[in-house]
Amino acid sequence: VPEHVWRINVDTPEEAQQNLSFGAADRWWEQTDLTKLILASNKLQSLSEDVQLLPALSMLDVHDNQLTSLPSALGQLENLQKLDVSHNKLRSLPEELLQLPRLRSLLVQHNELSQLPEGLGQLLSLEELDVSNNQLTAIPTSFALLVNLVRLNLACNQLKELPADLSAMKSLRQLDCTKNYLETVPPKLATMASLEQLYLRKNKLRALPELPSCKLLKELHAGENQIEILNAENLKQLSSLCVLELRDNKIKAVPEEITVLQKLERLDLANNDISRLPYTLGNLPQLKFLALEGNPLRTIRRDLLQKGTQELLKYLRSKIQDDGPGPSEEPPVTAMTLPSQSKVNIHAITTLKLLEYSDKQAAEIPGAVFDAVGANPVATVNFSKNQLREIPPRLVELKDSLCDVSLGFNKISSISSELCLLQKLTHLDLRNNVLTALPEEMEALKRLHTINLAFNRFKVFPSVLYRLPALETILLSNNQVGSIDPVQLKGMDKLGTLDLQNNDLLQVPPELGNCENLRSLLLEGNPFRTPRAAVLAKGTAAVLEYLRSRIPT
Repeated sequence: VPEHVWRINVDTPEEAQQNLSFGAADRWWEQTDLTKLILASNKLQSLSEDVQLLPALSMLDVHDNQLTSLPSALGQLENLQKLDVSHNKLRSLPEELLQLPRLRSLLVQHNELSQLPEGLGQLLSLEELDVSNNQLTAIPTSFALLVNLVRLNLACNQLKELPADLSAMKSLRQLDCTKNYLETVPPKLATMASLEQLYLRKNKLRALPELPSCKLLKELHAGENQIEILNAENLKQLSSLCVLELRDNKIKAVPEEITVLQKLERLDLANNDISRLPYTLGNLPQLKFLALEGNPLRTIRRDLLQKGTQELLKYLRSKIQDDGPGPSEEPPVTAMTLPSQSKVNIHAITTLKLLEYSDKQAAEIPGAVFDAVGANPVATVNFSKNQLREIPPRLVELKDSLCDVSLGFNKISSISSELCLLQKLTHLDLRNNVLTALPEEMEALKRLHTINLAFNRFKVFPSVLYRLPALETILLSNNQVGSIDPVQLKGMDKLGTLDLQNNDLLQVPPELGNCENLRSLLLEGNPFRTPRAAVLAKGTAAVLEYLRSRIPT
């Protein structure tokens, strides 16, 4: 920054030195002090302590530079109301910043902050605070003192929890926590009476937060989480809601109580597991947008979904009248039905070679299920969506024919040796369990070409996978994997898809670029800084090329 910028209030302007007959326009001694200074989008690497020579500044904008630190003299700008230091390379904020009594807007998004000053709560006048796109893992408890804060943006950090003290922010209207690692929202947040917009997209929530006192809440965005159940009680509390965005979750059913949301204008339920809808949804008076694509809906034809919201609502209303008690969904009891509760579909075993016992919340698979197989060859087993804590030992009985095993959505914490005896296995689905490791004996599964381990608790990439030559697809998203071995991955000739989204990769080894067989490499949602999002967005080929360019020669 040129020196005379800092000294603009102090030095006599040049024209005053030549012109001795002062007209009204030249009365330089009546000049007011500088109040706004905009230095944005330059290449500044530092700011001078001389900033203190501009005590009247109310606004300082230095966004989009290359600053790695801020001068402590900022603390002397007691008239400063807006400070924008976003899009720099700041690793920390100076403690002196906390001495700015009139600061109303502090923008520090897109920096390299891993923590915030503990005393940030001293900025009592603060109305807007944006700390998004940093590397924060925690929020100072003093935030509770920011009672005038209206907008708080915490998006794209590494927060695993929110402090309950945030509930003291009585003026907060907009809270954005998009793309963190939140598994729950503290119940105390429910008391934030002024909250109007809450963004919780791209976290790890399993349920919709309970927000009984948020009577003014107009928008709730909770897409791309792991929400399975919409609790009717929670919905009833959200009477002012206009926008409810729940796309890309695992919601199975929509409760009738959704019709209490009489002000709802937008409802996005795309890409869930919803099989039927309450027809009363058609009666929501304000609903202008309803997204349902990507659900296994049985009652609504696909062509109807493409006709738009109004046609869809009309159809739902037309069904309310004739929605009497329909035929029960229980299959009729025939001679083929087993006396036990198992309800094994013998027809599926004999014609489809499928043994299914899913969505029963069973802690173990009843013996009768295996007994029903008899001498029939079974190629596919589906025991997903139960409460299994281990691999059913009797699976071994099917080893001569079994190719495809689905054990997703259980509580399995380890893989027993029985599974390793299924040498014809080609597909193995273990998503949404609590696995932390795979046994070395799995090396025996020489034909395995697809394995789904998403939503487990792996902290390291299971090394046995490197030794399964037939693997074509590895799905490991939403775990806590911290590193991968590019040299061993390169040896996996058949590997075409590798999904490592939402893990804890702090860096991507450039040598991964040598794995030229990869057709789909998914890395979004990890804390590494390079490749940047813009490179990732260009697709796998571009990412691999970028990585190869970074290999040290």
